[in-house]
Amino acid sequence: MRINVQVLLLFSVFVVATCGLVYELVAGTLASYLLGDSVTQFSTIIGVYLFSMGIGSYLSRYFNRNLIAWFIQVEVLVAVVGGFSSTILSLLFDRVASFQIVLYMLVSLTGILVGLEIPLIMRILEDRFEFKELVSKVFTFDYIGALLASVIFPLLLVPHLGLLRTSFFFGLLNAGVALWLCFYFSKEVKWIHFLRISCAAAIISLVAGFVLSDRILAFTESLSYADKIIYSVQSPYQKIVLTKNDREFRLFLNGNLQFSSADEYRYHEALVHPGLNSVPNPKKVLVLGGGDGLAVREILRYPNIQKVVLVDLDKAVTKLFASHEVLKKLNQQALLSRKVQIINTDAFQWLKTSKEQFDFVVIDFPDPANYAIGKLYSNTFYKVLRQAIAPGGAAVIQATSPFVAPNAYWCVVNTLTSCGFATLPYHAHVPSFGDWGFVLASPDKQVQVNGQFLPQLRYLDKATFEQMRIFPKDMPARQTEVNKLNNQALVRYFEDEWAHYIN
Repeated sequence: MRINVQVLLLFSVFVVATCGLVYELVAGTLASYLLGDSVTQFSTIIGVYLFSMGIGSYLSRYFNRNLIAWFIQVEVLVAVVGGFSSTILSLLFDRVASFQIVLYMLVSLTGILVGLEIPLIMRILEDRFEFKELVSKVFTFDYIGALLASVIFPLLLVPHLGLLRTSFFFGLLNAGVALWLCFYFSKEVKWIHFLRISCAAAIISLVAGFVLSDRILAFTESLSYADKIIYSVQSPYQKIVLTKNDREFRLFLNGNLQFSSADEYRYHEALVHPGLNSVPNPKKVLVLGGGDGLAVREILRYPNIQKVVLVDLDKAVTKLFASHEVLKKLNQQALLSRKVQIINTDAFQWLKTSKEQFDFVVIDFPDPANYAIGKLYSNTFYKVLRQAIAPGGAAVIQATSPFVAPNAYWCVVNTLTSCGFATLPYHAHVPSFGDWGFVLASPDKQVQVNGQFLPQLRYLDKATFEQMRIFPKDMPARQTEVNKLNNQALVRYFEDEWAHYIN
């Protein structure tokens, strides 16, 4: 049975809106993974995309004949540009001098093409509906498509298809609609054979891309990482990559090094043991972040520890480090211990609702490279943290490099002080990262580390810790703004200082 032409064209509007927003979300997500600062990336990409749609809408006035044919051709172009956008961006990152120019050119081109489609479809339908009904129906389907895309993108598409397959899949939807329209309007459209060939070529290339997505992804990742990739997965929150060479394993999250197996013991001994030595007879420990289980490994060295609660947002990370043979060996199967309870949720939200108190809290979040993470270093977060620390207890916070990013480091210290914490800043040399900073903090006493460290530690002892407390002349304490939710001063400090160091 022949489908009603109005239904077909309105369904096309729905597909256009859904696919267009998905391409925009893919670009924003890739940009935040590759360039950092998700707020800036999404904000600028949305702005450029909407502006480009406006340009496309304006240009539609110059299309006066063969509107259905033009609409089909634009659909094919959207399918190809949008479908291959994530692959192009992944391949060109780190290989072109001005990656952002390529990014915004692709976003602009997609926006212009999508902006062309809606006016064209409205003009095709104008003889079939009254004007007010036409506007109502077109924009209803447009907004429903946008809603669907925004819901399924984080919940289904990214975790199950990944960014490359998502782009190819929605490119196929665009190309499929174009081919459908070719057959439906075959007697009304000029140059129909050319359009059918265009649709077929687009579909074949997009299917090939979809099928070969894993190989394409492996190739693009091999260009970005110096060592052999032995594990790679896209979780709902981040890109997880594990690499191996003759000397070490390295874990990367969104392209940022998290640890090297060659020297991670230095970082984790410095993170955990001074704080546990400052608390008399600790029994309950909370770890926020640290889904690799390496901090938990250090905590479980103390036989008096009865319970460790690990709160990490990404289940894919904790699952990997609880199941991968090499990584289980590295963390000494810490995540499988009966003493350990793993909770996969947002640490801030969990901390606000939890009534439990702990003798020691280890805060091992990623660096404050964007506002989503910066909130976990804010005075609001630290005020909530106070309620989770038992009387006589303490917390430790990894706080980036006091050498590379001194304003960022001392911003963490000053923010803790503003919340009534007594603080003890210290730093350690970790070869993979350089000089790295930590802050011990207690809500009700001056922090005292007795220096009687476990004899089996590879790096830390009393003399070493005494040196770690000394900040040389080129790393003095600084006065900074307090990091608040509404200013995120820490994120600004971090971005400015690390950008200057890298460049």
